[in-house]
Amino acid sequence: MTPRQHGLASAHIAAVFFGLTGVLGHIIVAPAMTITFGRALFAIIALWAVAFYLKTPLIKGLQRRSIVSLLCSGIALAIHWVTFFIAVKTGGIAIATLGFASFPAFITLLERLVLKDQVNLIDWLLVILVISGLILVTPAIDLNNAGTIGLFWGILSAITFATLALINRTLGGLNAIQVAFWQNLVVMLLCLPLGLSGMFVLSGDSLLWLIVLGVMCTALSHFLFVHSLRSITARSAGLIIALEPVYAIAFAMILFNEQPTLRMALGAILIIAAAVCPRKQPGHAA
Repeated sequence: MTPRQHGLASAHIAAVFFGLTGVLGHIIVAPAMTITFGRALFAIIALWAVAFYLKTPLIKGLQRRSIVSLLCSGIALAIHWVTFFIAVKTGGIAIATLGFASFPAFITLLERLVLKDQVNLIDWLLVILVISGLILVTPAIDLNNAGTIGLFWGILSAITFATLALINRTLGGLNAIQVAFWQNLVVMLLCLPLGLSGMFVLSGDSLLWLIVLGVMCTALSHFLFVHSLRSITARSAGLIIALEPVYAIAFAMILFNEQPTLRMALGAILIIAAAVCPRKQPGHAA
């Protein structure tokens, strides 16, 4: 296998693991806060092991500005994960994932409104594409509809991920594994008061799947994504990771018989098309 093929395989495996996040959030019998706490806890352990194996320093290079950015990004990541798992529990895997997949539109809006960046016509067209997709995906304009509520939480998850992506732009001097470790530590500490107690009442199956979520769908997937960048471009890796909703919807169809309607399928195509179109790659934390 050539280095490029190895890199492509790593990126696709990472995308599959990212796509499994919603599936595991669905089958773990626990509140969103407990799932987020456990995910961060087991991710920290795995990321520390990866850093030790790769001889990656976790403290080197930390300064006051980067510590503040890591704290803010950890807060955004915690809200992103909690809202995403609420979306999964409320509206289902497909709805939650498609709501989250709208994050490129919110990155564009935040870049323009907060950072005052120049946004080109293509990016505005992608925003329109995402909004159109979300309108099609919305089950009903009814706050009593579980799917609509789930989509709302998924969109909130997308907004907080977009915020996380912009904060991560200030952490370019730190190693990706290092950033993930400290962000997960912040998440764990934030969720500790409300999430720890739920860990003691988890069933054996839920605990096992939570470990898989933290180790494979968080730490390992992040490592594989970073590893893929050694032999393929960030653009290529980003395009593959953008297929995460496709994997998630496929898993939902196969495992839980969540059959999307024609309208939802059309909305999904628009949202995913916007995600894979050329633009600045924000990284991944889902």
